[in-house]
Amino acid sequence: MRTRALGRSGLQVSVVGIGCNAFGTRIDEDRTKEVVHAALDAGVTFFDTADTYGRGASEVLLGRALGARRGDVVLATKAGMDMGGMNGPDWGARASRRYLRRALEASLNRLGTDYVDLYQLHTPDRVTPIEETLSVMDDFVREGKVRYVGCSNFTAWELVDADWTARTSHLTPFVSAQNEYSLYNRSAEAELVPACEALGIGLLPYFPLAYGLLTGKYSRGEEAPEGTRLAESSQAARLEGADWDQIEALESYARERGRTMLDVAIGGLAAQPAVASVIAGATRAEQVHANVEAAQWEPTAEDLAALDAIRPTARWSYTTFAPRR
Repeated sequence: MRTRALGRSGLQVSVVGIGCNAFGTRIDEDRTKEVVHAALDAGVTFFDTADTYGRGASEVLLGRALGARRGDVVLATKAGMDMGGMNGPDWGARASRRYLRRALEASLNRLGTDYVDLYQLHTPDRVTPIEETLSVMDDFVREGKVRYVGCSNFTAWELVDADWTARTSHLTPFVSAQNEYSLYNRSAEAELVPACEALGIGLLPYFPLAYGLLTGKYSRGEEAPEGTRLAESSQAARLEGADWDQIEALESYARERGRTMLDVAIGGLAAQPAVASVIAGATRAEQVHANVEAAQWEPTAEDLAALDAIRPTARWSYTTFAPRR
């Protein structure tokens, strides 16, 4: 497994990371251990969770699964989304000095560790000034409880503003931005990717398989296979509203190169500017192995040019003020 620097930092992450949002919700402790151990055996070193995943359950199960190998991995978590009062009243200011201090201590306790490698603000807080947020995150770094800091679901202007504030105030800047980005939803390329490149911030795409649309499991005009994610009633609209012209263009692209759809979705995304690690969720060991294998494909300049020509037929907007994960 290849590794890369996360932005302009000394933190090295595996090209494929494990998104842990299914731990404690879609899979139990035994299955979580299977996924984590399969990832470790395959050379994956980057594990990304959040306090809100399973209301803390993901952090607990991830910490237990890593056990004595915690020091061998890059452990990332996030805070800033609604925890339903688990960290006390927040009054909507979940990036405040008071709240983040409570959130970090709770995460460390659940993870069973005394530090995290990457601590990320899960979503912008439009109540708390960014100066206050960066100041307390800088305190965490100085105290040794956090090694690096990042953000998630920020727009490009918010990312630039946070970087300028950190550097002019001599505070620890964000080294990463975690946003939805796939070869199906390329809206991040309009402004966020150029901002990351200019600032030296590593991009961590989530939903790289576009809820499963880029796995090759689904076809135009056909029902989702039983047991797949898009077979769930809550996900039916994603299948019905899918841009099949784009999906089928990507399938043709893969066939022409003797590659699978998964190769293109993960390997092609990993080759895009600013991308440090592609975060892919997994509920089975086989999925981990498939994602790792897909990342082995490194497209040529010609491959990338052809891939760049495949664009969605509908225009996307990523300036959503209420991101959902």
